[in-house]
Amino acid sequence: MIVRKMYRAVWQRGMKDVGVKALEQDKHVRLLVAQGELMTAAAYVWKDNLFLYYECVNREVLPDEVAGAAAPYLMDWPGQEQPRKWILMIDVFHFNEPASVEHWLRKEPVVSRVGRVAHLKPEMMSSYIYYHYQLQEERAFHGEKYEIIAMHENLLFGYQEFPKVIEEPIVAGRLSTKGTPENWSDSGMDLHFQPWEEDGHLYFKPIDQVFAYYVGDLKEST
Repeated sequence: MIVRKMYRAVWQRGMKDVGVKALEQDKHVRLLVAQGELMTAAAYVWKDNLFLYYECVNREVLPDEVAGAAAPYLMDWPGQEQPRKWILMIDVFHFNEPASVEHWLRKEPVVSRVGRVAHLKPEMMSSYIYYHYQLQEERAFHGEKYEIIAMHENLLFGYQEFPKVIEEPIVAGRLSTKGTPENWSDSGMDLHFQPWEEDGHLYFKPIDQVFAYYVGDLKEST
């Protein structure tokens, strides 16, 4: 069983640099990957945000196990009785999903593991989810096996691997409808995003990686 998790946290004022350094020096997440409790684990930063992407194997691994070294430097999120550092982001799109451990193992070397972010227009969030869930579960066309996009508020965090792996999903789609536009551009995705005025990116833009580990790479290096 593979379960994919994506989390968001926010640095305390002025604590980003020391928090990133603590994450870079921490060896616990590397050990979890080397032991096979995680297949892949990656962390990224953008402005005051810290993002995690990781793949749990056989048990649900908590974000503090993956990035606990950052916890002293993170803000508490309001909204629940107990303080919390991490917000679980909601998976709003993936082309593929794990059918088994063997299915999800990488068959070829990965050159880069990229994190990226985008902002949706708040009034277009429900439309974005509608079109993407329909595409995802109708299996309307195939795309990147390991790509996934998650949402918190109107912020999207995406994870990708390169070179891209394109293959037909093993897990059957959950919809029998045929509502996805034949021409995907007819969904008007360009109208869903807030433009990046400062640097010219149209939709998603890449963000800085703190670490990225994969079980196959660590086993080969030990």
